[in-house]
Amino acid sequence: MTTLTGVPPQNPSDPHLVTPTGKPRARSLGLNFQGTPGPLNAITDVPGLAVGYVTLIEGDRVRTGVTGILPRGQTDPDDPLAAGFHSQNGNGEMTGVSWIEESGTCAGPIAITNTHAVGVAHAGIIAWLNQRQTRGPWLLPVAAETWDGYLNDINGHHVNEEHVVAALDAAHGGPIDEGSVGGGTGMNCYGFKGGSGTASRLVEHDSTRYTVGVFLQANFGGRRELVITGVPLGEELADDNPIAAFRAVPPGAGSVIAVVATDAPLLPGQAKALARRVTLGLARTGTAGSHSSGDLFLALSVANPGTFGPGKEGHRQLTFLPWAAMDPFFTAVVQATEEAVINALVANDDMTGRDGHRSPALPRRRVAESVQRRTGG
Repeated sequence: MTTLTGVPPQNPSDPHLVTPTGKPRARSLGLNFQGTPGPLNAITDVPGLAVGYVTLIEGDRVRTGVTGILPRGQTDPDDPLAAGFHSQNGNGEMTGVSWIEESGTCAGPIAITNTHAVGVAHAGIIAWLNQRQTRGPWLLPVAAETWDGYLNDINGHHVNEEHVVAALDAAHGGPIDEGSVGGGTGMNCYGFKGGSGTASRLVEHDSTRYTVGVFLQANFGGRRELVITGVPLGEELADDNPIAAFRAVPPGAGSVIAVVATDAPLLPGQAKALARRVTLGLARTGTAGSHSSGDLFLALSVANPGTFGPGKEGHRQLTFLPWAAMDPFFTAVVQATEEAVINALVANDDMTGRDGHRSPALPRRRVAESVQRRTGG
């Protein structure tokens, strides 16, 4: 179990308060978020969805890794899903989106890593599927990236295909870790140590309970923008900001990749509408969306298995929610996105990487005390 500084010990059996490795989550600070989370408050509350990591921390220069997401889990990883893509700002890369935009579907694993390893991640997905002999000769994988060059030797080719395969092999349901793990290992957010974060919300429709989960790789935002549960804290926490002195990228630069998943049955256009709502969840945390940030979002529905598969015979039937029922699902995306960002910040400690560059952790006690003081909680 990992114990991070600046927060009291938590009940290790409560996944809303701690990660599986004992890192604190946002709710451990007494922060209040809107909406009803799922049992794990994670994207893995979506039935069948699996997440795996390979984390690379070596010497004083390697701070990177790979995150693998299997929307339909290990048993049927390449059954296409209804999908939609949205680019808030395009200074980044997510492969496969041309076909998602054309067909309204996405098939196979998703990998998230650093900017200069996105091609390796793409190739690693193909290698993983070929090992399982689940797909034919035509593949357009989804591989996405954010930039970790402040802490990581990003030009060192430290991520290879075997790491991608290992992350996908390790993908599982249940509680998942957050913070400096997987593709989020070397990332920064609002001038603090960032990385991988997740959250979920439950939505009722027509006597059925559905889950909306968000997973994101948070590497965006300038320090003075930061807002936590509606309280602007950027100015108050402006001290100890070594990243601001790093002149290779402008303030607020970075990127954020978000994957939204739900078991609610959706049309591709409805999935795209969910992806657009990630922007509003990010805005709740303070960002205005930097020109130098790649903010790319993918939304998926794991419902309707087998409906979008190959073959041209016969007709297909698709179940979907009425458009008039979508508002609570939009709200769920906004709420889960906001909390996922704060989870990525809270589940972290200081990290020092290449050339002595240091990324400070969010000062958890200061945040908890300030939010309580300013909200009267």
